[in-house]
Amino acid sequence: MSGFKLAIDGPAGSGKSTISSQIAKKLNWIHIDTGAMYRAVTLKAIELGVDLEDEKAYQFLESVKVHYQANKIYLDDRDVTEDIRSDAVTQNVSLVSSFPYVRQKLVQLQKQAALEGNIVMDGRDIGTVVIPHADVKIFLTATLEERAKRRQKENAQKGKTSQLEKVIKDLSVRDQKDSTRKESPLIMAEDAIIIDTSYLTIEEVVDKIIEVTRKKERNHGD
Repeated sequence: MSGFKLAIDGPAGSGKSTISSQIAKKLNWIHIDTGAMYRAVTLKAIELGVDLEDEKAYQFLESVKVHYQANKIYLDDRDVTEDIRSDAVTQNVSLVSSFPYVRQKLVQLQKQAALEGNIVMDGRDIGTVVIPHADVKIFLTATLEERAKRRQKENAQKGKTSQLEKVIKDLSVRDQKDSTRKESPLIMAEDAIIIDTSYLTIEEVVDKIIEVTRKKERNHGD
């Protein structure tokens, strides 16, 4: 495994993808958004019309290619970056990503993708399962209300109206599902650095993580 590996984990709405993307741009590193990969699988399952609650229905992963590149997610060779943000995908991704078969297939792809180069990878099990030997592990968090406000703002930017109370409820349910699933639950790695983003701007969080990363890189060079 060559290159520097930065693992960023955290619950839904903590800013993982946006922050990871900006870090990758500033450092000119590769960014891999694993959450987008699970959303792509969910989208494919919905399009195929399979029984989402039947783990055996996801055998299509044996022949479907899912990969994340240059801040875009591809299903085979189709750019599905916008499609994976639909309400149907959002409501079902937690169920789909709870199946051991789905997680094992995608973790395998993610481990492969992390082998070469300087990588920023974000998700919910990166520092614990996908790249447990990452050079730096960050766990982003924020209050439930703050995460809900961010999600509501994201929805508004996409032309979708959403009630704050409903967004809070949805995120709370997602948190519960993510942290209690049997396969690769959302838990913080013991050696992760916690950053509460509740009262920080995206730029402040990005700068803080880059500072930690550069310090670790310098220590590696000594």
